[in-house]
Amino acid sequence: MSGDKISVEVVGSGVLGLCAAEAFLSRGARVTVISASDGCDASCCSWWAGGMLAPGCEMETAEPLIGALGAESVAHWARAAQPAPTFAGSLVVAPARDRPEFERFARRTNGWARLGEHQIADLEPDLAGRYRSALYFADEGHLDPRRVLASLRRRLQESGVRFKTGHVLTADARAAPPDADWRIDCRGLAARDALPDLRGVRGEMVLVRTHELRFRRPIRLLHPRTPLYVVPRGDGVFMVGATMIESETRGGPSLRSVLELTAAAHALHPAFGEAEIVEIGADVRPAFPDNLPRLRRRGRTLWINGAYRHGFLLGPALARRAADMLYDDSVDADVCDENTP
Repeated sequence: MSGDKISVEVVGSGVLGLCAAEAFLSRGARVTVISASDGCDASCCSWWAGGMLAPGCEMETAEPLIGALGAESVAHWARAAQPAPTFAGSLVVAPARDRPEFERFARRTNGWARLGEHQIADLEPDLAGRYRSALYFADEGHLDPRRVLASLRRRLQESGVRFKTGHVLTADARAAPPDADWRIDCRGLAARDALPDLRGVRGEMVLVRTHELRFRRPIRLLHPRTPLYVVPRGDGVFMVGATMIESETRGGPSLRSVLELTAAAHALHPAFGEAEIVEIGADVRPAFPDNLPRLRRRGRTLWINGAYRHGFLLGPALARRAADMLYDDSVDADVCDENTP
C-alpha cells in the first residue's frame, strides 16, 4: 500500500507504542494513540526501564537477533532521542570471589576491552582501587527513559498525532478497529487476551541520590545470585536494578528484592550505604517463552510485543519493521512468527 494515506490506531503509549506512532507518522499515516494514562507514568512498564543501550552486554544471555535489532535502535536513538543519549560506554566488574562469573560474561560477549586497575580509575575515579579488572564496552550508551518518552510524546503531538487518554481496550482485541484502517497493539502483558503465550517477567528497581559518587556510565556488578546494574541519571541520582522474577503480579517490590538490590549497590561502592532512597518501583515486562519479540498480524490488527527487558533497545527497530510490513508487505521472518499470515 505504498503511497496510500492510511489511518493507524496505536494502542499503548509506552516505548513500543510511541516508537510505532513515530514510525507510521514518518510513512505518512494519520496516527491516533490510545492509552489508559495521560503520558508515560508509574502505571506504564516503560516508566521503570533502565534505558541502557547496551547490545553488547545483553549478548551474555540474549540471542544474536537482540544484538542486531539493538544496534539498529541505538543508531536511531543517537539521531532522534531528546535529550540525546550519553555514549560513554558500559563497565562490567565483579568482586574477586566472583571471578568465574566475570570470565563467563567475557566468553559470552564481544566488543569489549579488558581494563586493569589504572584504566578503571581513569574512566571511573570513584572505583579506583576497588576492582582489578573490568570489561569496557566503549560503544554503548544510556538514556533517561522518562525524559525521552515525554519529549517524544510532545514531538508527536506537535506533528499532528492525536492522543486519546483514559481509554482501556476492553473489546476483543482481534476485532477490526472501528475508526482506523489498522490497529497497532502495543499493550504489553495486557494483550494476553489475544496473545495467550505471553508471560510476565517482573522487574524491580530503586532510585537513589548521593553526591559522593559521580559515575559517568552504567556499571554492571556481576554476582551469581544478584547481578546488578547502576545507571547515572544526573544530579546525583542513580537507578539501581534490576531483578528478573517469573511473576505476573504487579504492585510494589518485595522487601527481599529491595534488600538484595541495596546490598549489591553497597558492595559495588560503600558510599551507596548513605544514599537517599528517592523511589522504589516494580512492574511486569511482557515476554514470549523464548524471550524474543514478535510482530503478529491477524485481520487488521498488528501486535508488537514480547520485548522482555529490551524495550528501549528494540523499540525503534521493531516499529520500523511493523511499518514496512503494512506499507511494503515486507515480512522479517526473524520477528514475524507463524501466526502472521
